[in-house]
Amino acid sequence: MDTQQNTALTRALAEVPGPLPTRGVIHITIPHTERFTVVGNHLAQHPHLSCTAVGLAVLIQSLPQGTEISIKALAARCKEGEKRIAAALRELEAHGYLQRFRHRLPGKKVITRTVFCSQPAALLHPRPRPAAEARPRPAASAAVPVRMPARVHVPAPVAVAVPAPVPVPTAAPPAPEAPSAPPVLPPPPPLFERRVPPPTAPKAPRRPLPRPSELSPELDRAATTLLSDLHRHAPQFTLSEDDVRRLVPGVAAWLERAARPDAIRRALTDDPPHPLKHPAKLLTYRLTELLPPAPPGVGDLAALAARPRVVVTPFQTCDDCDRAFRSPTPGHCRDCRETRAAYAQAAA
Repeated sequence: MDTQQNTALTRALAEVPGPLPTRGVIHITIPHTERFTVVGNHLAQHPHLSCTAVGLAVLIQSLPQGTEISIKALAARCKEGEKRIAAALRELEAHGYLQRFRHRLPGKKVITRTVFCSQPAALLHPRPRPAAEARPRPAASAAVPVRMPARVHVPAPVAVAVPAPVPVPTAAPPAPEAPSAPPVLPPPPPLFERRVPPPTAPKAPRRPLPRPSELSPELDRAATTLLSDLHRHAPQFTLSEDDVRRLVPGVAAWLERAARPDAIRRALTDDPPHPLKHPAKLLTYRLTELLPPAPPGVGDLAALAARPRVVVTPFQTCDDCDRAFRSPTPGHCRDCRETRAAYAQAAA
């Protein structure tokens, strides 16, 4: 007797049409009359969005135009942290619901604008308008019934003799103009440009692991030793024997290009992600993408040495006025030379 019964809920369950399901959720639908937002099932039941992203999309969709929805502003509204909100915004941006772009104001100030689309699939594939909507609606006056006047008896007309009309020559009527085709308008630009490729877009093939021109026994032994010794410098890079054998050609290609072992070790193990789940995949990526260029050959160095050198004339200090001037040999500046020449001419 001390258990409280929710009579309102019991009454609402009694008003649900049809038999109640034996399991699962039971919906009590109460129509909204104010303060509600229409959300499509494509968003509410999205198979690839997290619940945080779906909830954040519903929140953004319910806010009025012009509301600040930066990461810090959303973190002030929600209980989630900034990192979780940023990850959810990236999910919405990847699936086309959100787009952020920079806009330059007239005063050379750059701001970030955020556009949220409640149904991005409709922008990518617009549906044609039905024929009923395309036809013009009749005027309002045409729908008003016209009252016909009462029938009035009119006497029969009396026949009157009329002279036959004289035919008057007239010009031939102008030929009817052919109806001109309506101008073809270019399709309007899309309102929402998708910058992120869809998940079904084909991905570029991965670059193969580099290989040396010839895997000599010395290169194979040096590469194997370097890979097997990585765990001593970075414990998270503990490799299996199969991983070492698979990565040996890549390290051998680096050694063939005159890369030092300590430089290779530093390039492979510096700043790894935390936690590191697949060290062999990370080493494969770095061996492929950070491959140094091949050392220059003897011919390239000879061509570099054969370039004409630029000779720079050094500075000298004048013996008379201590002025700095450029000259291959020490002596006097130009003004002092002219003065000396004038004195010598006057003395002569």
